[in-house]
Amino acid sequence: MNDHALAADLAAAAASLLRDLRAGSGLAGRDLGAEGDRRAHEVLARRLADERPDDALLSEEGRDDAARLVAERVWIVDPLDGTREYGEDGRTDWAVHVALWERGDLVAGAVALPALDVVLATPDVRPPPPADASAAPRIVVSRSRAPQVASDVAAALGGELVEMGSAGAKTAAVVRGEIDVYLHAGGQYEWDSAAPVAVALAAGLHASRLDGSPLVYNQPDPYLPDLLVCRVEQADRVLSAVAAALR
Repeated sequence: MNDHALAADLAAAAASLLRDLRAGSGLAGRDLGAEGDRRAHEVLARRLADERPDDALLSEEGRDDAARLVAERVWIVDPLDGTREYGEDGRTDWAVHVALWERGDLVAGAVALPALDVVLATPDVRPPPPADASAAPRIVVSRSRAPQVASDVAAALGGELVEMGSAGAKTAAVVRGEIDVYLHAGGQYEWDSAAPVAVALAAGLHASRLDGSPLVYNQPDPYLPDLLVCRVEQADRVLSAVAAALR
């Protein structure tokens, strides 16, 4: 299968495993999250070793191999994004991220929302429906560490903050038209945003660093601390509000 189809299939396979584990393991909380992280990583790593043996892998749950820095193709995965939410009964804001970086660009990606039985995957991602220009923009932020800049931007735009878990779930909410802006500051890694960004770009959305610069992947240090995802027509206004808040 091609890379787009493989990304979607991998995300769906990990999603199925995680749903079954959550429903039938008897585990909960941190124990469930740790087991989900481990087992989903094993599924993704094994499948990629079988189906793309010449490609490198960067996974949140795996050992970082310096060989990826000279590889032409690197799969960047988060086997379970939103581990905390996964361990909380009834929450749906957790995800599986699978992305492929090739020669400097994200070329394929999939975000699975297992609790909703949804997989968003390149190359064809439906854009969000038209925004209601009269409505206050909804800005999604982390449950545990909502940045001050998000509060300042919400105030400047007359917006409303919405708390949610996984970065994949947040980005998917923008893609699906449930949220207008996803703004993050204060710490992420490449596996947190690679697949969500690939999906957002395929849907025709804006995705960048908070200063408007491009998101760059497969770097020696995979720390990639901030992110903005929104509609293209909103980007200038949001970036201006961010710049003002950070001055």
